[in-house]
Amino acid sequence: MFQGFTERTSGFLWDLSFNNERPWFLEHKAEFETVLHEPFKALAADTLALVRQRHPERDLNCHVSRIYRDARRLFGRGPYKDHLWFTVFDGEKDLGGPAFFFELGAATYSYGLGYWDASPTAMEAFRRAVDANPARFERMAKALARDRELRIAGPEYKRPKGERGAIINPYYNRRYLMLSVERDFGGDALSPQLPQLLTGTYEELFPMYDFFWDCWRSAE
Repeated sequence: MFQGFTERTSGFLWDLSFNNERPWFLEHKAEFETVLHEPFKALAADTLALVRQRHPERDLNCHVSRIYRDARRLFGRGPYKDHLWFTVFDGEKDLGGPAFFFELGAATYSYGLGYWDASPTAMEAFRRAVDANPARFERMAKALARDRELRIAGPEYKRPKGERGAIINPYYNRRYLMLSVERDFGGDALSPQLPQLLTGTYEELFPMYDFFWDCWRSAE
């Protein structure tokens, strides 16, 4: 059961960012397990259990990132990541569709809904779905706008794909989409109530999550 991260969780990630090499990590692996890996896995498991409890009809699963970088993609960086994340999604495997997420770094943590792997075809399907019923999408976007911490992110096209008004445009003209809350490390990250905080935000995002999934499936 998740009991909260500690200040040493952040400290370990800072230390790792400055000592990103195998000998240092092996020397501190026991601490990694205690202050980061085990509580992170507990957070992922508790969060998944709560989301499943609210949506027993869904085949929801979770993927937890590893601390090790892909050796084929180091590009001059150290062999270890200085942040961890997990995703919650429908199905047995993360197939590249939308997913809820939590990400933890040394200075900040973030959570929300990501549609990072959306292909140009998938985003075109998204725009068609918005155009087919803009009033429906606007209602969803307005509901999410009530959460003042939630931010829309993703690279924008240099040439906008269209003009759909102030509510829809921030979604419509991006290469991929992410809706997230980002906070400085501390506060709720140190609390056993963090799984409840995450699932509360995920619950707000479920209508948009389902909309993204419909678009992703239609583009396959």
